[in-house]
Amino acid sequence: QVQLEESGGGVVQAGGSLRISCAASGRSFRSYTMGWFRQAPGKEREFVACISWNYDKTTYADAVKGRFTISRDNAKNTVYLQMNSLKAEDTAVYYCAADLQLLPTTYQYWGQGTQVTVSS
Repeated sequence: QVQLEESGGGVVQAGGSLRISCAASGRSFRSYTMGWFRQAPGKEREFVACISWNYDKTTYADAVKGRFTISRDNAKNTVYLQMNSLKAEDTAVYYCAADLQLLPTTYQYWGQGTQVTVSS
C-alpha cells in the first residue's frame, strides 16, 4: 500500500514555470512506476507523464513533450513534475499515481490532486 500527496500547485502566468511534487508514504516507493495525470474542467482525466521505478524510462504525452520533465528521488520518496512554458490549456487538477507494473496501463494508487491554473 502507498499513500500519495501532491503539493506545489498554484496560479502562474502563461509562459511561466511551476514544479509540483508528490510525496509517497508506505513501503517500497522505489518499486513503483510513478505517473502524472491531469483533469481539466469538463474533460476526462488524461495522461501527462510517467517514470519507471528504475529511472530507466520516461514517457510523455505529446501535449507536454519538450516542456514538462518528470523526475523522482527515491531517497525522498518523491516524484516531481517540472512544468515550463506553461499554457492556458495546461490548467487542470494534476494527480500523481503509482503502480507496480513497469509500464502501467492502469494505476492502482492515486493522490487527491493539486490545482494548477495558468492565466493568460
